[in-house]
Amino acid sequence: QSYLVESGGGLAQPGGSLRLSCAASGFVLDYYTLGWFRQAPGKEREGVACISSSGQSTTYAESVKGRFTISRDNAENTVYLQMNSLKPEDTGVYYCAADARYDNQDSRCSREAFPSWGQGTQVTVSS
Repeated sequence: QSYLVESGGGLAQPGGSLRLSCAASGFVLDYYTLGWFRQAPGKEREGVACISSSGQSTTYAESVKGRFTISRDNAENTVYLQMNSLKPEDTGVYYCAADARYDNQDSRCSREAFPSWGQGTQVTVSS
């Protein structure tokens, strides 16, 4: 059985930081483009950051550029999202996703392209 498990969510103050992790079980992430998505209450799920299987290409939503960093550790079969300078509008459920792609430089971050998803972890930014 293959699945993704997110962790690291919680409550943070505005301006604070959180680091999310997503570990894969049952499959090897080496050849997968990986992504972080989030869904705020009443809103559609949106792409936050994606990273190619090579790790050399990344894509970020404009709203998080300069504040969030996506990275991967293939030896640990894990993808991370470092979130700094958090804002209340970053609140939502954060999901990781994986998509096997031929191009190891492909970091396109379209939600519809990802077939494998984790269950999500809640991030709340509030004072």
